[in-house]
Amino acid sequence: MPVTSHALSHAEDLADFVAASPSSYHAAEEVARRLESVGFTRLEETAAWPTQAGGRFVVVRDGAAIAWTVPADAAVTTPAQIFGAHTDSPGFKLKPKPTTGSRGWLQAGVEVYGGPLLNSWLDRELRLAGRLALADGRVVLADTGPLLRLPQLAVHLDREANSGLALDKQLHTQPVWGLGDPTEEDLLGELAASAGVNAADIRGFDAVVADSARGAVFGKDSAFFASGRLDDLASVHAGVVALAGLAADTPGIAILAAFDHEELGSNSRSGAAGPFLEDILARVYAGLGADATEQRRAFAASWHLSSDVGHSVHPNYAHKHDPVVQPLLGSGPILKVNANQRYATDATGAAAWAQWCETAGVASQEFVSNNAVPCGSTIGPITATRLGIRTVDVGIPILSMHSARELAGVSDLYALTQVAEAFFTA
Repeated sequence: MPVTSHALSHAEDLADFVAASPSSYHAAEEVARRLESVGFTRLEETAAWPTQAGGRFVVVRDGAAIAWTVPADAAVTTPAQIFGAHTDSPGFKLKPKPTTGSRGWLQAGVEVYGGPLLNSWLDRELRLAGRLALADGRVVLADTGPLLRLPQLAVHLDREANSGLALDKQLHTQPVWGLGDPTEEDLLGELAASAGVNAADIRGFDAVVADSARGAVFGKDSAFFASGRLDDLASVHAGVVALAGLAADTPGIAILAAFDHEELGSNSRSGAAGPFLEDILARVYAGLGADATEQRRAFAASWHLSSDVGHSVHPNYAHKHDPVVQPLLGSGPILKVNANQRYATDATGAAAWAQWCETAGVASQEFVSNNAVPCGSTIGPITATRLGIRTVDVGIPILSMHSARELAGVSDLYALTQVAEAFFTA
């Protein structure tokens, strides 16, 4: 698809969004900040919520955020249009005693989070970011900026490095962050300083390592966009932009659900397998006066568009893809299909997706796995199973999935947002 000025502006805004979202906690806050800036009201789960129809709202639970608009004429069986995505990305998370090192080097003790491409994290300037729980009960966000690096062993010391690099997940993934004695230095002090708090006041922390380089447009005709955490901040961003641009009243209840912990299986209170979305829906429909039966009637008429990245055909590894169905980066968003229900798409979902794409004026592609290369899964089947809401799995094609820096098509990023807008107003 041609790269328009709108698509280029969208990519630059995505670069801003990713830069502001080094951790899932930052991403959830950035979702709330952007939506509050266009008139959404932030609600606390411990507070009473408005019960009348109408209004735009957002709730943050840990590293997840759910936002929604309720039309002024909403009734007890008004359906919901849910655009789902996730805020977390594969990488590394700080261990409980993170300050380590040897032979004059200061290192960070980290644990592998999800399934990252380990070699892609080598020789990059990395940042440390997350949340700090303090002694006074506050929870604050922290972001050190460029601080760490995983230096690769020189080829002179490993003559077989280009024949097959093998990284030990414990021995070779502890990044350096300074020079000194680890018994006299404190990595948490760096996090505390970035948040403007005292390290002695930290009682708990959730912090991850993230690539610090900004997303960039490049390639012939500005076709490519490279960035960390496109899986799945590209979808979260598309949903935020689409929801923020909606008119005050929509045909249904438009919802953005950005969950945490998808890369780990979604089993948490802020993950898709947890109760977050169901809790929000229950309170929204209770506010409209719906009883349990009316709420289920609304669910039966609702849709969930589960958006996550998929694989573009790789020119150097085409044999890893289905021999016929080979989506290409830059040729439009993808409909994800799997016979074993790793994706929730079925015939009716495929037809609905085709209609939303047609409404948006966007070309679409299909994705299916090579039979010899099993695919992963998404939040789609989880939400369909939990709530019984019709679900379609979609996304954009990328290369280098789970790399520290992934590759997308500029036109695809904008097209996904256009389809999200059509979906919300269907």
